[in-house]
Amino acid sequence: MIFDRLESVVERFRKLESDLSNPEILSNPKEYQKIAREHAEIGPVVEACRRYKILASQAEENQKLLDSETDSEMRDLIKQDLADLREKIGEMELALRVMLAPKDPNDDKNVILEIRAGTGGEEAALFVADLFRMYSRYAENQGWKTEIMDSHPTGLGGLKEITASIIGKGAFSRLKFERGVHRVQRVPATESQGRIHTSAVTVAVLPEAEEVDVFIDPSDLKIDVFRSSGPGGQSVNTTDSAVRMTHIPSGLVVICQDEKSQHKNKAKALKVLRARLLDQVQSEQDAKIAQDRKSQVGSGDRSERIRTYNFPQNRVTDHRINLTLYKLEAVLEGNLDEVIHPLTTAHQAELMESESPA
Repeated sequence: MIFDRLESVVERFRKLESDLSNPEILSNPKEYQKIAREHAEIGPVVEACRRYKILASQAEENQKLLDSETDSEMRDLIKQDLADLREKIGEMELALRVMLAPKDPNDDKNVILEIRAGTGGEEAALFVADLFRMYSRYAENQGWKTEIMDSHPTGLGGLKEITASIIGKGAFSRLKFERGVHRVQRVPATESQGRIHTSAVTVAVLPEAEEVDVFIDPSDLKIDVFRSSGPGGQSVNTTDSAVRMTHIPSGLVVICQDEKSQHKNKAKALKVLRARLLDQVQSEQDAKIAQDRKSQVGSGDRSERIRTYNFPQNRVTDHRINLTLYKLEAVLEGNLDEVIHPLTTAHQAELMESESPA
C-alpha cells in the first residue's frame, strides 16, 4: 500500500539525517556524498507526505464538524470545504504515487550524447547535423550547456558522427527516451529529380558516469596519440593532440580530437569511456528485466526505430506511443517538449501500473 511505503520513506529520511551528522560518515567523502544525494532525492517525497497528512487531518476535522453541525447553511459551507479538500487529497495521492514509482537513479545526471549516420550516405550525415542542432537548441532552452567531445564532419556540411556532453540537472531524465533509430524522409539537396529518400540515424543517450559509479584501472587503458583530422582526412593540427583510448577488458574504443590540448582530449575520452562502461552494465541489466516485462515506451536500444521525421508532410511520428505532430519545423528548432512530455507520462503510467497490486 502507498501509505506503508510512505512511512518507510519517512523513516529512511530520518535515518539519512542522522547519518549525515555521523562523524565516521563525515570523514568519508564518498559515503557522505552518496548519503547526501539520497537525502536530497527523497526530501521532496517527505515534504509531500507532510502536506498530505495536513490535508487528511483537515478533512477529518471537517467531517467531524459536519457530523455535529445542524445549521443547514453551515453544513453546506463545510460540505464545500470538504469536497475541495478531498479533491486536493486525490491530487496529492496521484503525485505521491508518481514520486514513489521506481526512480531511475541516473535521471539527474548529465548526458553523453552520441549521434551516428546510418543508412542513407551523405543525406544521413546531414540529418546527424540537423539532430545535433535540434538537441543543442533544446539544451539551450533548458539552460543547459552543450560541449562537443568529438566530431567527424563531411565535405557537404554533414556529420558522420558526433559525441557531445550535455550538462544540466535532469538532462538524462528529459533525453533518455531519445535513444534509438531516427528515420528521416525528405528530398535530399543532392537529388535532382525530386524523389523522396529515407535515411536513418542512431542516437545514444548515456548518463554521465562519476568515479563512484565506474572504476577504471589505469593499467587497463591503452592510449594512442595522433594528429587530429577534418573532412577528407586533412590534418587540422600540427601536434599530436588527438587521443585514442582503448579499454582493454571491454574492447571499447573512444577517440577525442576536438581540443587542441592532448590533456583535455584525454579527460574527455575518459568521460565518454566511463559513460559507455556504465551503459554497458545497465544494458545487460535492462535485457534481463525485459525478459519479464516488455516496456511500453521502449528499451532505448539503438537498433529500435523510434521516430520518423517526414518533411513533405511536416510530420513527426513517435512510433512507441503512436504520437503524431504536424510541427516538424518547430521540433527541429528544439521545441521538443510536446514529444518528451507524452513519453515521460507514458513511462510513469507504466511504472505505476507495474507497481499496483494485481
